[in-house]
Amino acid sequence: MTSLRFRVGDADDAAKVASLHAASWRRHYRGAYADAFLDGDVVADRRAVWSSRLAAPGDHLTVVAEHDAELAGFVHVVFDADERWGSLVDNLHVVHGRQRTGTGTALLTRAAEAAAERATGPSMYLWVLEQNTAARQFYRALGGICVEKAPVPPPGGVPERLHGAPDMLRVAWSGTSFPARRTGR
Repeated sequence: MTSLRFRVGDADDAAKVASLHAASWRRHYRGAYADAFLDGDVVADRRAVWSSRLAAPGDHLTVVAEHDAELAGFVHVVFDADERWGSLVDNLHVVHGRQRTGTGTALLTRAAEAAAERATGPSMYLWVLEQNTAARQFYRALGGICVEKAPVPPPGGVPERLHGAPDMLRVAWSGTSFPARRTGR
């Protein structure tokens, strides 16, 4: 993992981040999101979202990880998104070939460090599709606790983009429950 480089994402990263986000959705969200949406131009949809997010500074941060000058993953955190649960890890995606290499852990650690520095409190949470068992196991291994179940909102507010009525789970970390905080990293 020593060859990973981390930096704050900017507007120039929008296309790469959108492509990775779309690829991750296509791989892990099939069955929850409609095939027509995933097989369509989901990259353009994600590009519009990421172009906006990365162009506007605010109460959020995107950290990108690069390996050999190529995007290896990214995490996007929204500070103080919820009064009770803290900062929202709105997205965490790792290139398929880089999964299980420590990239996701390193990115989530950077999100936790940023929340501890910039938010009013160090707690954070995320939503994960119930069907995404690999991600759920990953978050559980890092001390995340499932605290709530809710229906998945349709991407972009378009109900036809969902397949059926999938559920998502809120996974939360208290201020001291994230491993990087316990080890003093």
